[in-house]
Amino acid sequence: MTRVTRPTVGRARDASAREADRPDVDRLDDAGGPHLARVRALARLLDTAARVPGTGVRFGLDAVLGLVPGLGDVAGTAIAGYIVLAAARLGAPPSLLLRMLVNLGIDTAVGAVPVLGDVFDVAWRANVRNVALIEEHVASPGTARRSSRLVVALVILGVVLLGAGAIALAVVAARALLSLTG
Repeated sequence: MTRVTRPTVGRARDASAREADRPDVDRLDDAGGPHLARVRALARLLDTAARVPGTGVRFGLDAVLGLVPGLGDVAGTAIAGYIVLAAARLGAPPSLLLRMLVNLGIDTAVGAVPVLGDVFDVAWRANVRNVALIEEHVASPGTARRSSRLVVALVILGVVLLGAGAIALAVVAARALLSLTG
């Protein structure tokens, strides 16, 4: 007798497809060591640590820090920079690090816009995206290699520039708001 199963639809299918596409976590922990466990925990803290009661909307420390004009976005970028740095230490290629910096740059730039940026921080989840990129990299055997010190230094420079850009954007946005109200 054959078993007939009902096809999954909507969110259930999407969730099961995402779970099937996710690499084997135990093998990744062995390959990535403590760096991978730390970046997963940090991404969860920054992007999905709490849930809005009565909804499925999750948010994290990044969105809360973003409520502090200018300084909050810089702090969030600095903390998220650890995830990119960990990827460099795990031997991620420069193209992957660039993708991660673009994710972080989008989060920083849009996050610096008052109110809209805070809502965007909840939806974008750059840190969770970056951890998924690291997991994909670690899951593909044979491609991992130690990054050069130059690549690591460039990643640090990229994070610093994103922070400086966030400060500049926050100042411009604050001046624009003050000119509208004044």
